[in-house]
Amino acid sequence: MQYQVEENCLTIFLPQELDHHNAEDIRKEADRLIEEKHIKHVIFDFQGTSFMDSSGIGVIMGRYRQIYLLGGEVWAVHANERMKKILAMSGVTKIMQLYEEEKE
Repeated sequence: MQYQVEENCLTIFLPQELDHHNAEDIRKEADRLIEEKHIKHVIFDFQGTSFMDSSGIGVIMGRYRQIYLLGGEVWAVHANERMKKILAMSGVTKIMQLYEEEKE
């Protein structure tokens, strides 16, 4: 997993498979960066992601709760049709926006 911090925005470049094997690592590192770098906005980049299970949804929901309490926002970018369908079915699209391209 790769992480990029620009000002108060954290971009998380998600792995090919976002499952219970790597969800905990992503959760821990994202939480650490959010706290240490005073992050208010999180972007989940699905560029290379082809699989996500419920633990991946949990990672997104947990970061959303955290960021929402700080008055920030959460976005998803570069989601393929399969990921968009999973996000919509899980209800995540009701709390975060999907973008085809990252905002500059």
